[in-house]
Amino acid sequence: MPVAAYPPIGGPQDVFFPRASTASLPEIVAGDGVYLVDDGGRRLIDVCSGPFLAGLGQGNERVLAAMLEQGRRLTYTYSRSTRHAANSELTRRIAALAGPGFERVLLTSGGSEAVEMAVKFLRARAVARGEPERERVITLMPGYHGATLYDLGLNGDHTAAGLWGPMTVPSEKIPAPLTFRAPSPASAAAESLAALEATVDRLGPERVLALVMEPIGGQASGVNVPDPSFARAARSLCDRFGIGLVFDEVVSAMRTGHFLAAQHDPEALPDIAVLAKGLAAGYAPLGAALVPAGYVDELADTTGFVVSHSYDASPIACAAGSAVLDEVVERDLLARARLVGARIRAGLDEMAAAMPLVGDVRGRGLLSAVELVSDEDTLAPFPPGVDPGAVVLPHGLDHGLLLYSRRQNAGRYGDWLLVAPPLVIDDKTADELVERFAATLTAATDDLRRACA
Repeated sequence: MPVAAYPPIGGPQDVFFPRASTASLPEIVAGDGVYLVDDGGRRLIDVCSGPFLAGLGQGNERVLAAMLEQGRRLTYTYSRSTRHAANSELTRRIAALAGPGFERVLLTSGGSEAVEMAVKFLRARAVARGEPERERVITLMPGYHGATLYDLGLNGDHTAAGLWGPMTVPSEKIPAPLTFRAPSPASAAAESLAALEATVDRLGPERVLALVMEPIGGQASGVNVPDPSFARAARSLCDRFGIGLVFDEVVSAMRTGHFLAAQHDPEALPDIAVLAKGLAAGYAPLGAALVPAGYVDELADTTGFVVSHSYDASPIACAAGSAVLDEVVERDLLARARLVGARIRAGLDEMAAAMPLVGDVRGRGLLSAVELVSDEDTLAPFPPGVDPGAVVLPHGLDHGLLLYSRRQNAGRYGDWLLVAPPLVIDDKTADELVERFAATLTAATDDLRRACA
């Protein structure tokens, strides 16, 4: 919607955004499966699921029917003063899919709240255990954990400090084990582990409450997939010093071939896993913190953990979440994520070999990223003043793709386009996505070169 078309009152959400970045936003009027339709009639493949939420695509009748049925029977009741069956049913299903160690499920309205709840729970447990000195949290740079003031302090984002820094509680940051441009994935993991050990030693292990990290990155790191040695060593260090290990799986859950990305490596399971986005697939606001029964039951015998928000465990959101999980299980969408993800990855790898400005393709399952570089020989990133994603996105619309790119850290760690389509994407559409992606990058190449000139 052009700026001139904004009404005198009201307006879309983007009236709050920078005008320069919103003038060309498409207006979406309808959706059908993995496609979105704009007001010009263009059918756009939703390449990043909205981003990362719409795992079942648009218009899933089963989920919509479940929400309507639940709303007619019981629309809302407050979790601090009542119980309801939809809450119990959803948490049972989540815990069963997550497996041992995640028997208790604390529901929230979204990912930012769920990350905060995970840290708050660990803090309450530490105080109840006579360890009130545990208050420092360690996170990775780059990394992303949400948009509340507390989560902004956890995020690995250099550019946010000037605006939000004085109002946040900053975590201690260590370098993320970024694999691209490192001598090897193992060396990147070793460097990050050394930084983690040094940080714990400097702070004093008795003061460290938690390490919060993404097992597989999202937008902040361009779907970085660390060498397994980092998570295993981090797990061992946390065990040694009584530090809580939290995996932020708001983006990665259900996309990598397992319900949790953590399940790829049973030797490095976290104490708490945080979910959101795909958990309700965009049909309702929903997040969750998955916690061991032993932790919860121990605390329940003393102070308990009585922290909540009004929409936690909303009956309609719970019904949506259960219906989403029904679809995921009955349609075997976790396996489909692995198989279709491999198909898309093969196509992207073939494209990258012929595309000079593609430096790397990485990811797992239906969570991938294509990193763009300004020089194919040196793999140099784009300069701070050039946002390649912003250059490419309009070309994507021209080729029937709704792409997503939000520049992080002014490009300090690179620039990428995310490829995370709905889990229900079929083989034919997956192939079409890759073909359109290649055509998009081909069309954008001259503009990218000019931007760097």
